[in-house]
Amino acid sequence: MLQKTNGIVLRSIKYGDSSLVTTIFTSVYGVQTYMVQGVRSAKQRQNRAGSFQPGTILELVVYQQPQKNMQRIREFQAAYIYNGLQENVIKNSIVIFSVELLLRLLPEHAPLPALFDFASEYLVALDKKNINEIANFPLYFIIKCSRMLGFDLKGNYSKQTPHLDMEEGGFTENTPSMAHATTEDDARALNELLKTENYETLKNTEINGAARLRLIDWYIIFLQRHTQYMGTIRSLPVLRAILH
Repeated sequence: MLQKTNGIVLRSIKYGDSSLVTTIFTSVYGVQTYMVQGVRSAKQRQNRAGSFQPGTILELVVYQQPQKNMQRIREFQAAYIYNGLQENVIKNSIVIFSVELLLRLLPEHAPLPALFDFASEYLVALDKKNINEIANFPLYFIIKCSRMLGFDLKGNYSKQTPHLDMEEGGFTENTPSMAHATTEDDARALNELLKTENYETLKNTEINGAARLRLIDWYIIFLQRHTQYMGTIRSLPVLRAILH
């Protein structure tokens, strides 16, 4: 059955001489695997594999058969054309990290339209923002994805609850184990990000590079402990190199 849906490319793997197997987070069907035939033609004018770079937002016409693990794409075109995002080293590194987070975190075949809309808006905002406004984007993305998947942190930072507890998943008065400890300044900064609801004010939360990376590490371990899908984020070392 032919269906229309938008999608965010999460991963693409070469198949045969001219095809791709691509994993796409779709607005209608959740995470799906598709065979895309003939997009890696030897003739440069016919080579459309660039449309399936991670983070690309596509309009799709797909053959959707619920009983199959791999679907097929009939037609595709860009739903949004980036203004240099995929050529910018810093922005592209954030994109690769963000889509890998979705790839590791999301269950297959589970429609999550609200999360899809947020992820699409996030990528467009990342493309449009100046380079000096995007340092908090990866941490903000983890926070929002966690919240939308039901893994919101409990409580708020205060003088009575100045610590982050990984097991309880929230702010607490008890000092956590050294293995997963954060400073009170880190907890306070995270509390400010938790209250942020738009990209215009995101840059106003001041976090230094080291604290930002500590909080990203904390959140990833938190998700690994509390979800069944999360695995190792392989792009994290690259993100570490560019976030400072």
